[in-house]
Amino acid sequence: MTVAKSDVPHACAAAARTCDEALLRVFGFLGKRWNGVLIGALAEGPAGFAELGRTLPGISESVLSDRLNELTTLGLISRTVREGPPIGVSYQLTARGQALVPALAALADWARDHLPATPAG
Repeated sequence: MTVAKSDVPHACAAAARTCDEALLRVFGFLGKRWNGVLIGALAEGPAGFAELGRTLPGISESVLSDRLNELTTLGLISRTVREGPPIGVSYQLTARGQALVPALAALADWARDHLPATPAG
């Protein structure tokens, strides 16, 4: 005996899938290029603007500046101006930013196990 689509209970057919709002927010944030890797880079400790630029090849200075400002505004990193000469600026994770590190580490582990590395070139 075959079951016709019309025999499926209406409650199952009418149930719409939804996505967790928090998941949408976090991937909207982490999906913005450089946000997650900047937090990952700062997980190793404070770094200056130039050092972060060298750590993330391919990021422009203007995009790096924009992302650092965004992460600072969100309270994930702090910006400290060092007295000079020369005057310097360093960035480090706040407690809120540090709270993301285990999740980013888990994503990196998953990627090592399940995503093929892209060939250099």
